[in-house]
Amino acid sequence: MAPFSAQRFYDELADDYHLIYPDWSLSVARQGSALDALVREYLRRAKPLDILDCSCGIGTQAIGLAERGHRVVATDLSPAAAARADTEARRRALVMAAAAGDMRALPFADSSFDVVLSADNALAHLLTEDEVRRAVGGMRRVVRDQGLLVLTAKDYGDARQARRQSTVPAVTDTPAGQVVTFQLWHWQDDGVYDFDHIQLLPDGDSWQVRVRRATSRAWTLEELAQLVRECGFDDVTWHSVDESHFFQPVLTARPV
Repeated sequence: MAPFSAQRFYDELADDYHLIYPDWSLSVARQGSALDALVREYLRRAKPLDILDCSCGIGTQAIGLAERGHRVVATDLSPAAAARADTEARRRALVMAAAAGDMRALPFADSSFDVVLSADNALAHLLTEDEVRRAVGGMRRVVRDQGLLVLTAKDYGDARQARRQSTVPAVTDTPAGQVVTFQLWHWQDDGVYDFDHIQLLPDGDSWQVRVRRATSRAWTLEELAQLVRECGFDDVTWHSVDESHFFQPVLTARPV
């Protein structure tokens, strides 16, 4: 069966994406703060950095970094998600360029950025090693020689071997009532799985049910680290949640 389209998934989710978080604005601030501290520790520069977020979604990390004074360019495979990121940045009076773009074919000149970022497990939508190499190889091309690559990914642990079937429901309070979000996973071979992303939204005494579908691959952290090395990076390091204060493990790597 053909994989479900990641672009369609995020186009459909864009208006409701913030409902994944108990408090999206607070998550923007926290994630921006964690990533800002990490890149400044590595690059040791007080001045604002040129940062590309090449899988920006609705801007959760990109906006957080722009709020800390960095010059951020944000792209996403989903035009709807990128448009919302642009709207949210404008609402906060931030100067942040956001547009649709595929991280497997980055439309930027060589050595354009101090930092290239892909967060929130975006690489899981790349289902083959060749797709990951295309994306990370492009990141190597557009990052400066003294720059930094930053990736964040889900630590699937034993989920692939155990073929875990669902995620724990997350509950978000809204003025209309509670919103419940969870996923059902349907495993194929080689760690690839289709998932139903299900949101229950209050509708008077009942619920609206919204279902979007996509396909991911449960890459191990070491698999991703090896692919990053193959694409021209060294000093490849995974930072735990406790170390990075980010909600997922964070990989940093320096261009060779």
